[in-house]
Amino acid sequence: MKVLVTGGSGFIGSHVVDKLIDKGIAVRIYDTIIPTHRKDVEFYQGSILDMQSLGFAMDGIDAIFHLAAIADVKDVYNEPHYSESINVRGTINVLESARKASIKRIVYGSTTWVYSESIQNNVDETSPLLAPSHFYTATKLAGEYYCQSYNKLYGMEITILRYGIPYGPRARDGAVLPIFARKALNGEPLTIAGDGLQFRKFVYVEDLAEGNALALKKCAIDKIYNLDGKEKVTIKQMAETIKKIVGNVKIEYTPTRPGDFVGKEVSSERAKEELGWEANTSFEEGVRRYIKWYKEREEKRRSGWEDVDKVLKK
Repeated sequence: MKVLVTGGSGFIGSHVVDKLIDKGIAVRIYDTIIPTHRKDVEFYQGSILDMQSLGFAMDGIDAIFHLAAIADVKDVYNEPHYSESINVRGTINVLESARKASIKRIVYGSTTWVYSESIQNNVDETSPLLAPSHFYTATKLAGEYYCQSYNKLYGMEITILRYGIPYGPRARDGAVLPIFARKALNGEPLTIAGDGLQFRKFVYVEDLAEGNALALKKCAIDKIYNLDGKEKVTIKQMAETIKKIVGNVKIEYTPTRPGDFVGKEVSSERAKEELGWEANTSFEEGVRRYIKWYKEREEKRRSGWEDVDKVLKK
């Protein structure tokens, strides 16, 4: 089997690529960004807005993981029109290119933010979804609906994965954990929107990648799965965990962001029962691994500049 991973150079995508290769599955990455995490994977450079390039990239492919997206809610808030082009039109481009290439199997990366307006506090894949208040959620829901339409109209075999809040090595620098880690390591205060009591069930990225790989199982066809963490972690607890690992830093509070997801109790029981998936990495352990990776990355950057200085002094 050979799979195409759109967005395979990104945070989640790169870990999904690792997991698939570990399981003996051939992988091709399709992304605008050249992958830097490994050199032993086939790479096609292109945008999901370019139908011709997508068509070329799908030659010889059996299944697609569509993970390319504007994933930072702040970026979506600031650039809604561009975000729509990537998250919505990009998704239909992938679906249509797959249809023309006779590729039936699609795994689509969505989000647990789709439950943000639910009147229920405890939600699962059968919970009714209401009109979202955040544009990011609207774009991901549109992608889900497009996938379901292609399933019904063209017989495409769809699996929708609703991710919890991912964290871990290679996370984009604009996510909350990298921001907190950078500030803590630089001796700056950690800033929390609101009272910090809003919670997430953060999911470690390698656990999330395992759930993606398991979504290729035949039983996952035409199903939706939540892939969320086990532990309820408030933003305040996140800050305190980083403070515990890094050292004594100040924690400050600011007004709540507009449209923020206040947190729901999202069940991942279906993924456990049908796919055999669970999030097994504790939050504190995951944070320790991230901070270790972050320090190593920053040290490599500093060493790189020192090497430049040495060369230029000759």
